[in-house]
Formats: sequence, C-alpha cells, structure tokens
Amino acid sequence: YKRLNGVDILYVCGSDEHGVPITITADKEKIKPQEVIDRFHNINKDAFEKFGMSFDIYSRTSIPLHHETAQTFFKSFHEKGLLNEKKTMQFYDEKAKMFLPDRYVEGTCPNCGYEEARSDECENCGALYDPSELKNPKSKISGETPVLKETSHWYFPLGNYQQRLEEYVSLMDKEHNWKENVLQYCRGWFKDGLKDRAVTRDLDWGIKVPVDNADGKVIYVWFEAVLGYISATKELSQKLNKPDLWKDYWQNEGTRYIAFIGKDNVVFHTIIFPAILMAWNDNNSDKYILPENVPANEFLNFEGKKFSKSRGWGIDVIDFLKIFPPDPLRYTLAANLPENKDTDFYWKEFQGRNNNELADILGNFINRTFIFAKKHFDLTVPERGTLAQIDEEMLSLIQETPFKAAKLLENYKVKDAVLEIMNLARAGNKYFNDSEPWTIIKNDKAKCATTINICLQTIYTLAEILSPVIPFSCEKIFKMLNSEKTIWDLCGKDNLSAGHKLNEPEILFTKIEDETIEKQVNKLGVTEVNEETEIKVPLIAYEDFSKVQLKIAEVIGAEKIKKSSKLLKLQVDLGNEKRQVVAGIAKSYAPEALIGKRIVLVANLQPAQLFGEESQGMILAVEDSEGTLNVLETNNKVKLGTQVK
Repeated sequence: YKRLNGVDILYVCGSDEHGVPITITADKEKIKPQEVIDRFHNINKDAFEKFGMSFDIYSRTSIPLHHETAQTFFKSFHEKGLLNEKKTMQFYDEKAKMFLPDRYVEGTCPNCGYEEARSDECENCGALYDPSELKNPKSKISGETPVLKETSHWYFPLGNYQQRLEEYVSLMDKEHNWKENVLQYCRGWFKDGLKDRAVTRDLDWGIKVPVDNADGKVIYVWFEAVLGYISATKELSQKLNKPDLWKDYWQNEGTRYIAFIGKDNVVFHTIIFPAILMAWNDNNSDKYILPENVPANEFLNFEGKKFSKSRGWGIDVIDFLKIFPPDPLRYTLAANLPENKDTDFYWKEFQGRNNNELADILGNFINRTFIFAKKHFDLTVPERGTLAQIDEEMLSLIQETPFKAAKLLENYKVKDAVLEIMNLARAGNKYFNDSEPWTIIKNDKAKCATTINICLQTIYTLAEILSPVIPFSCEKIFKMLNSEKTIWDLCGKDNLSAGHKLNEPEILFTKIEDETIEKQVNKLGVTEVNEETEIKVPLIAYEDFSKVQLKIAEVIGAEKIKKSSKLLKLQVDLGNEKRQVVAGIAKSYAPEALIGKRIVLVANLQPAQLFGEESQGMILAVEDSEGTLNVLETNNKVKLGTQVK
C-alpha cells in the first residue's frame, strides 16, 4: 500500500534463530543447532515468497553482522556502567550437569495454576515470575526435579526507564492513536512496575557475551532479537553497495518506524526495544528512532482451537499452497484479521470467502465485463458518452473508494478497508445489472459503451486497491487490462482511455468444491463441517441447572469503564431491587444503546470485582459469526424480576 503511494519504505523481517526452542529441537533430533536454523530459515523464506510477502529483505539473526550489532550494544552498555552484575539462583539439572533455560523447565504457574508453565513465564495467563516461584518444576532434559544453583548475570535496569516509557507510550498514543489492546499490555506492565531484566544467560548457543569472564554465557534473545531489524537493514545496505544507507532510516528523525507483530510480542516492541534505544541514545552521539506505532494483532486460531503442530491441529502454509493458490488465503486472513480480539480460521469460511466473494462478486463482475467488451467492442475500451445519474454515481464511487480505503489502512483497520473495497466490487455488479447492457446494446450502443467504459474503469481501480491483498490475481487483472498501476491517489481517475486495447480475459478464481473442504476437515478428525466448531461439554443434572436463577432486568444506566476496552458498567432494575453489573460487551454496544433494554440476568452469582468495580450478576448474550455480542432481550410485557423457567 505504501509503495503504491510512492513512499520510500523498507519492509524488513527475519528468522529469530537464538531461542531455546532451537536447542531443544537440536537435542531431540541429535543434530547441531545450525542445522536446525538453516532448515527452518529456508522453509520460512520459501513460504513467505510463495505467499507473496514483499520483504525488501528477509534476514536472520545468526549472521555475523547481527552478532556484531548486538555485541556493540552490549559492550556500549557494559563499558558505560549501565548494566548491573548480579548473582541469582537458576534451575540446574544435576543429572545433565547444566543450567536450564526457561523453556527447559516446566511446572505449575504460581499465578493461574497452568501445569505447563515455563520457569519464568506462563503462556496461559502471561504472568512473569522468578524461577523460585514456579511450583513442581521438572527438567525437560532429564525429567528430574532441578535444583536452584547460584550463577552470575548482567541485568538491564528497565525500571530506570519506566517514567520515560510511560510518557513515550502516552505521547505516541496521543499523536498516532495506538490500538487499545496494545495499550492494555503496556499499562499492565507499567502497573506491575518495570524491573531489571537479565541480558545474559547460561547457554552454548547464541551470541557470545563480548566481555572477560563470560565463558558459557550468551546474550539473552529478548535483548538481541529486536536489534535484528537494525542488522537486517544493515545487511540490505551492504547488498545494495551502500553500506551507510541504513542510517538514513534508523538514525533519521524523519523516518516513521511501524512494527507489525502479534500480541505476544507487544511488550518487546513497546517497552523493551524503546528502552534499549533510549539507553543507547543517552550515551552515544548517533541517535536511533523509536517506534511510532505498534499495531499488534491478537491470535489467529484454527477451527476453534489454538494451532498445535504436536497435536496436528492446523495446516502449514507450504502444505496449504500445494492445494490452493495464495490469494484466497490472503483475502480470507485480511477479511478476518484478529485486529482487536482472537479470531478463527474455519475451512468453511475460507470456502465461502473464495466462492461467494472472490469468485461470485469480484471475479464475476470482471469476467462479465470482459466477455461483453470482447463480444461487442472487440476487446477495446469504448467511448464514454452522455452520463446518466446512475453513471455519475458509479464514477463518484470509483473516485471515493481509494480514499476511504486509504484512511482505514492508515489507521491499521485492514478488515474495514477490505470490506470497503469489496463494496466497490458489489456496486460494480449492481451497476452492471441495473444498466442492463445486454438490453441497451440492441437499441443504444453509445449508452452501452458508456456502461462498459465505466465498468472497465472500476476494474482498474479494484485491481490497484486490492493489489496489497491479492497481488497475484491483481497482476493478472492488469495483464487483462493491458495496463500498469498508477499511484494510489490517481487510481480512481480515468486510467483507461477510449480505444485502449484489452487482452483476452481469464478465469481469476476457481470455486472450491465441498469435497475438497471436507477432505481437509477430515484430516483433523472433525466429522462435520460447521460454521462454528461444536464444543462438547459434560451433561449436568437438572438439580444443578435449577440452582441458576435467571431473572428479567431493565438496563437503566450504562457507562464505559476506564482502562478497559471490553467492559461496561451497567445499572439494572429487577423491579424490587437495583444492581450494578459489569459486562464485557463494550466492543458490541455503545453505553446509550443499552438503556431501556430488558435483558436476562444471572441473578444469584457470587459478586465479583472487575477493574475495581463490583459486578452483582451476569447478563446473557450470544456471539455471532462476526464476533459481535448480542444481549438476549425480552419484550416490555414481561414484568421486571420475573424468573426465567
């Protein structure tokens, strides 16, 4: 999208190759870590290329240039006395005779009780804790209970930067409207207080600590991996024979740095990386820029569950692309992006997006226009004649849509942008139908020519503004149009002059048959293809259900809860009493929209504290396929306080 706007932009990414999972895999396969990372780097790079990811460079953190970059930062901090050396207690496997990194230890989370938590972090609840707090620890190397043994490490004083980081996040949010889910992660860390973080660990695999008396220690991956964006840009500069080019981006105040990541990496890009760069800038003359925005997404699940290679739940991109072309998947993901909450990939939805939207709406509009142009205008763009109101309205829509979509993309609302663009394709189909070119060609060829001219202009605009989403298909469309892209702001103008010769049309999207989808679902062991994954729950006795007291209540007050994007504080009237209820429906309802609704309340729940507010019940709601919550309502004839039976 930015390239279509003529922006000088670098899109960098790379393989993070020093994490402990690498050594675990190497140990299991009895091979060297280098063999593991070489294999996965090539797999990842191949997958990205086939999927159409247009990185300027896909780098890796094992290259010498990255080692040099990370060691330069570490040495600078060490020499200037910024790092604190501390003796700590770490898990040690006496049988394997080695200190155990976090992922080599599993136990019970002291916060939520999750039984597969790592030694210092729980992926279930996100809690961070000291290894000594982990309950029932076990070594993944030997299966033995590890002991805590003293070791020495260097620490980065993250807490010293808390005030500046809070000010930085607040300023960036004010100026660039950060996503609420990202802000919630930041606020959570700030509320708990930032603490010193170890920048070294006891491990053989990784970037060696560049100081004396540091044998057997490497730079912690959390510290060096984020520096990979800098080293990747350096690598690209060297490949372009412009070794200092990277400075024009990373050390130029005019550069905008945007980090597109998943929610599990928010803290590293909003707190830790900025703190590292602040520390460098405080002590060196060459200053780095900080992230302007971190529009992180939530997680994408698969058919109602988390992706899991070990359980065979999901599909690999390369395997997917052996069966289907990339564009239908790119479109499905863009239209269902987990921008503010976790979403799911469902095979049936994928089929529907391809068949009902790409094939029936976009593909059908393009195909029928080209077939008509071939049959009646010799594959030439016909003259545009006198415009009727329907023509002027369509031309206005062609001009407006790129700007509407651009505004949404600039605010990282990809789902809404895709919907806006597809609405233009829908409008194109409607315009074609309402204009009835198959009828007017018989009596008024000039009027028919105007219709086809405008349809072709619509196709040109669609090809440009959809190219960031479905690039392979749009490349084919431009070939059919015998034309090239312009810049985004001009793609809604007249880009195909009368008399311009078109190329032969081709089918852009092939419909996916039910049998093909069922075959994929059956690989998962799912017996039915449903829009939603059915969740089986154990049966309960009637006596248990009868304990739940459901009553009719009316919402008489509603307001948002500060510091929460999901919760609303409601005041409800049960007829003989009034209560306060906290409900997680803020993303589906404006507070004022709930006033006067008669809802169903679980009236005998134990009160709970949520964000400092007491909730005296729970309202019933149902979630639709789009993730919108709809509260269950009744009419005004039902008396307040009536029990649902």
